[in-house]
Amino acid sequence: MTDGHIFLMLFLLLTLIGICEGVWHRRNLSKIPIRIHVNGTRGKSSVVRLIAGGLREAGIVTCAKTTGTLARMIMPDATEYAVFRPGGANIIEQVRIISRAASLRAQAVVVECMALQPGLQWFCESVFMRSTHGVITNARADHLDVMGPSEEDVAHALAGSTPVQAKLFTAERKYLSVFKGAAEDRDTGLIETTAQDVTAITDSEMEGFSYVEHRENVALSLTVCADLGIERQTALQGMWKAPPDPGVMTIAHIRFFGRTINFVNAFAANDPESTEQLWNIALAKFPDVEKRIIILNLRSDRPNRSEQLGKILTKWKSADHYLLIGTGTNFLARAAIAEGLPAKKLLFAEHESDSDIFETIIELSGASALVVGMGNAKGQGLSLVRFFHNRGSLKDTVHKGVS
Repeated sequence: MTDGHIFLMLFLLLTLIGICEGVWHRRNLSKIPIRIHVNGTRGKSSVVRLIAGGLREAGIVTCAKTTGTLARMIMPDATEYAVFRPGGANIIEQVRIISRAASLRAQAVVVECMALQPGLQWFCESVFMRSTHGVITNARADHLDVMGPSEEDVAHALAGSTPVQAKLFTAERKYLSVFKGAAEDRDTGLIETTAQDVTAITDSEMEGFSYVEHRENVALSLTVCADLGIERQTALQGMWKAPPDPGVMTIAHIRFFGRTINFVNAFAANDPESTEQLWNIALAKFPDVEKRIIILNLRSDRPNRSEQLGKILTKWKSADHYLLIGTGTNFLARAAIAEGLPAKKLLFAEHESDSDIFETIIELSGASALVVGMGNAKGQGLSLVRFFHNRGSLKDTVHKGVS
């Protein structure tokens, strides 16, 4: 037998295996009548957890999977575990998630889209999910190096995950026409979450969350649950019970030798618009502190994001100090200084430990300080969150919703 024959046999064998796996995956999908695929720039992980919570409360056996801060498989009883990734993140892992959900006889699965490349976003929907309910939270200026260069290009990329002959839900308004066009093209019904839907979420309903959640996420999730016949109060009860994503905005109060440090975790906000919103929320909640400090956790493999953030933060309400951690801090520093940020406000702490960073903040804080972590959750961002919360007493650690 020649090498050519061996190669042909291997090719045919691999093709046959691929066909069999595809048939098996389609069979698993058919066993799960409700398939919800969540995409968007901001809030995907939160919306996955909120919808799954609403479904569970209604008695629907539900599995969910998030990709955001930490990849998690969420079981029907709301317990969760880390997604095993021996070779790193890969969209093929969605096949394993569907297989596991089918083996648990799930009636519903809620999955966060993990693709960035526009073509792969379409592939994830049309091959891996074939969703009955597509969800696009919003379209903002993030991952412009992959989905850009413009914010509208991001909307078109996200529209690639629009399901065929199903339903598409979105809270996006600026680029709603993009999603309308995609829905019409795929014979899918578009269901909007309007500004009125958002304002209809009451303060008392938001107080039911044990962490800082966003009204837009809640309104969008309620719209999806309502379409599935779940009463509003039932859905809200499930959402309040749902365990939050590790990257949700939380607040910890720390008393340290007469000083008060108010630490706000906003690391999971990836795009400048969302990050500024969280910064403004934090400023409004703590207007009387003596010092305002921003911690920026950066990544050398995301230079475009760092430069974008450096340019835009000079237009925000000013902080007293900007502490740069992570890697590739020079990308943000150069951009910020070029836009007029005083260099003396920038402090570099790329290789410092959590405890050293804490000591630096104590030195800068005066009698009281607001400290907001932003940029990226992964790496030192998460460890800093744990560090601050471990040092706040239970009565001083607050996770209440901010309106």
